[in-house]
Amino acid sequence: MLAVLTLTGLAGCSSPSGSRPPATAPARVGTPSPVDLRQRITDFTDRITASGRYQVPGERDRRAVADGVRALLDGHRARAERALTEVGYTVRALVDRDGGQQVAEIADATADGEARRGWGRVYVDLRGPARWQVQVPHPTADLRSEQLGIGLLRGTPGGVLVLAGAHRAAGPGTPDPSDGTGTSDVADVAHRRDSVFAAVSDALADRKLPAVQVHGFADSSLPDQDVVVSTGKGDAGLRPARRLAEALRARDLRVCEVWERYCGRLEGRTNVEGDHAAAVGVPFLHVEHNRRVRMDDRLVAAAVEALTEVTRRWGGA
Repeated sequence: MLAVLTLTGLAGCSSPSGSRPPATAPARVGTPSPVDLRQRITDFTDRITASGRYQVPGERDRRAVADGVRALLDGHRARAERALTEVGYTVRALVDRDGGQQVAEIADATADGEARRGWGRVYVDLRGPARWQVQVPHPTADLRSEQLGIGLLRGTPGGVLVLAGAHRAAGPGTPDPSDGTGTSDVADVAHRRDSVFAAVSDALADRKLPAVQVHGFADSSLPDQDVVVSTGKGDAGLRPARRLAEALRARDLRVCEVWERYCGRLEGRTNVEGDHAAAVGVPFLHVEHNRRVRMDDRLVAAAVEALTEVTRRWGGA
């Protein structure tokens, strides 16, 4: 069921300096559909496979989804729906059965479109003004990385979850003169500017919403570490990154801090969302979790608790 959203605005956000524009009242949602939010998102990511399809969105497509997200955060439901409808997207109102959290789901209007295009989804927490974002660029490829994003969205008010809709290996390779091999993965949204994922993430960064981008790595890649914490290309996120590293260690997780030492090929320096965040001076945390952490519900919960110590500050708690 598509519920009607009555939005009075979600424009307020925290700035990196701690100043905050005037926040409007939280959104009101009429008759949202009850769901198990964790299961709904997990069911979506479980359908993402390396053999799946991905269609590179055109500039108009990317702009329309980003415009729809912006309009929704500004409280303009009708404007959001007009922009999204132009490219086959829609807004659904949901309420999580576990805790009663109300969210707006921005997604392809049809399952066919979702499977054919692979542009992903956006979830907006409606408990208050949007303050921060969590990005999941490699669901399935970075197995269970979406569980970190879900945990954060549920655990801290004011979050926006940006979720890729295709495996990073989906779709055909295309010529790329900057790539030494001449090809690149069209669906690797962490390293491609021409994606809905990047367009939405950038639009949120332009609104000064700091970001956590969660990833996963093989245990053998860095056998002595559980988590790698980086600020990407910029350093606006250095203070929250240090706080996160301390919180992870307090939970007995081994942490490699990129600003202190070399952490292999897991430093997130070439991430396009991180590049944009650095350009606009917004904190960006690139956080890699090994397989041992991601496959253990107890360790996932511990990692989410540590991340929440950062997002709660961003959310004004």
